[in-house]
Amino acid sequence: MWDAIVLAGGAGRRLGGPEAGVVKPEVVVAGRALVDHALAAVAQARTRVLVAPDALARPDVPTTLEDPPLGGPVAGIAAGLALLEGLEEEREHGAADVVVVLACDVPRAGLVVGALVAAAQDPGVDGARLVDDEGHPQHLVAAYRRTALVRALAALRAGADDADDVAADHRAPAHDRGVRGASVRRLVATLRLADVPDPGGAAADADTWPAIHRLDAELASAAPDRRGETRTTERADAHPEGGTIREAHSEPRERHE
Repeated sequence: MWDAIVLAGGAGRRLGGPEAGVVKPEVVVAGRALVDHALAAVAQARTRVLVAPDALARPDVPTTLEDPPLGGPVAGIAAGLALLEGLEEEREHGAADVVVVLACDVPRAGLVVGALVAAAQDPGVDGARLVDDEGHPQHLVAAYRRTALVRALAALRAGADDADDVAADHRAPAHDRGVRGASVRRLVATLRLADVPDPGGAAADADTWPAIHRLDAELASAAPDRRGETRTTERADAHPEGGTIREAHSEPRERHE
């Protein structure tokens, strides 16, 4: 039994951000908005929550956002956990042992979610993270033991600097020892995480326009036709990399019986 938090509350500055008319989670890759790729990757979760502005809300997916917005991924994780806790009280069911944390800009994450959840259930670890082909850990494509994640957040909130609680860096500004603006690396520094190797491109993120164009071509060539699920439109606004800004409009999937 596992839950999932999808993070989609960032500004997407590397794509131009709101100033350029770009809403990163709505950028379309292979006929589907990035946020919808992420939600599909965790479709088997008992409960999925989306950390994003209200404008990105999807049917039947509870949505929240850190307050104030743009607080960074750790603040987003904290907001997502708080929403999960509220839903558990409302629905009167127990907490899931494992929570998948997924950034919205990794459209192939579905290839590895099952392996992450399985690895995180090992009693000797606090979670599992994807490791890309170059050996870089991906802490936002990961599955965490819920109790370990709650403990790590509590340590940051308390501003703890004991090496047994968090990886202390006394040169860091005071606010970096709290949740808002904290780095994910700092959050998970003391957690025992299993490394799950990339099965083949799962770690590729849509963080720049060239990366988006590459993923769009690769996924479109491999994906079945999903007519009726997502319609795309292109606007003439050219972004700095020479492509176009694309918007997704979700529509009900056609039923074939």
